[in-house]
Amino acid sequence: MLKSIQKRKNKLRAQRKARVRGKIFGTADLPRLSVYKSNKYFYAQAINDNEGMTLAAVDGRKLGLKSNQEDVKKVAQEMAKTLASKNIENVVFDRNGYLYHGVVAAFADALREAGIKF
Repeated sequence: MLKSIQKRKNKLRAQRKARVRGKIFGTADLPRLSVYKSNKYFYAQAINDNEGMTLAAVDGRKLGLKSNQEDVKKVAQEMAKTLASKNIENVVFDRNGYLYHGVVAAFADALREAGIKF
């Protein structure tokens, strides 16, 4: 891919990310659930923005799971278990500038099926 095209794609994602983050905020009672996807792996963390602390996190790489829809559902199940152990039932979903499509949507749907509300 040409550098100019990649630069533009990164700029557009940063704009989407800033737009989303300007509207949502995580607290101790209602943490922000932020996702990150690379070409190989998928990561998620629940964040309390008041204190700047991560309350719960799941790393798809450590679980040995790739960034595809089937494996992301397993990551979501693990995240739901982690959130349940911390007594967190409600979160604010932060798609982190990614389109709500594919693995991001699969992760969100699997979390809802596991009982996390957002």
